[in-house]
Amino acid sequence: MKETMKALVYFGDGNIEYKEVPVPVINKPTDALVRILKTTICGTDLGIIKGKVPTVKPGTILGHEGVGIVEEVGGSVRNFKKGDHVIISCITSDGTCEYCKRGLYAHCEDGGWILGHLINGTQAEYVSIPHADNSLHHIPEGSDEEALVMLSDILPTGYEIGVINGRVKPGDTVAIVGSGPIGMAALLTAQFYSPSRIIMIDLDDNRLDMARKFGATETINSARDNVVERIMSSTKDGVDVAIEAVGIPDTFNFCQKIIRPGGNIAVVGVHGHSVDLQLQDLWIRNITLTTGLVSTNTTPMLLKTVSSGKLQPNKLITHHFVLDDMLEAYKVFGDAGKEKAIKVIIDVEASPVLKNVWSEKEALTTA
Repeated sequence: MKETMKALVYFGDGNIEYKEVPVPVINKPTDALVRILKTTICGTDLGIIKGKVPTVKPGTILGHEGVGIVEEVGGSVRNFKKGDHVIISCITSDGTCEYCKRGLYAHCEDGGWILGHLINGTQAEYVSIPHADNSLHHIPEGSDEEALVMLSDILPTGYEIGVINGRVKPGDTVAIVGSGPIGMAALLTAQFYSPSRIIMIDLDDNRLDMARKFGATETINSARDNVVERIMSSTKDGVDVAIEAVGIPDTFNFCQKIIRPGGNIAVVGVHGHSVDLQLQDLWIRNITLTTGLVSTNTTPMLLKTVSSGKLQPNKLITHHFVLDDMLEAYKVFGDAGKEKAIKVIIDVEASPVLKNVWSEKEALTTA
């Protein structure tokens, strides 16, 4: 195996660089070395570049999503072998600690969200995966591996933190605030439970048009319409479930105002600032408010639904790049509204030329 590889590296102060770095090695007997086939960019990666996740140290390879082929395994790995095609979970789980035994892999005492955060991630030719037996998933033969990249993070996140925490049930009226990748994932998976209405709210007409194609019954452009008036006038007294999928105070406030008595507000968006919690209005209405970091404990079930064709996450893919175009991919994903981007796929196999350093201050805008 070669000694160096190409990777997208974060260097702090809004800077990322596509460069040659050492190929990772097996450090512990529970590790696996995976050759990346396809990866993607997450809104969280943009947040890191903007300084919203200060725990990420300069020099870290970004990325926590992808599919690949196992190249090497440590002596204690039992479920995987060289040559296996695998989905990489965004959450690392040792499977033995108190939190893992409760299904809260997000809070694994020797894992959690560490890829592309506390350790090197997947936007590279190779990645080392700790606790491989519990942090990888076998890909069935003949599967659409591009679609399965969506199972690394956004589908389980939208489903677990949005739909399950929101307790969506048959006949519900559901409002999803934000039609980005996570909001779209919540839209796709909410349909498992046959809600009567799914209202998508966003500033971007293109995304709202896509949401209708993916199953939304109604859309509201919050730049033109009064969201609260529209929803309250078209329902008895609000929505049963409000899923906040953006992560800013305004969208959280929408959810507080449109939720009906006995309803559920599920916060999926990553909030970097405090919000105004209107507890004096919520408590008397028996509102349930949930937050969370995905645990990916639903990935095996979601994989079955994708394999059967019942769930088609490939609908979320709007752009394709090769690894050598990683910097351009960040620019496109960072200007998602203008570029009409939802999810981008990075093909890691074809990478002939290194790019130059690129600064977030130069071109990156809000995802």
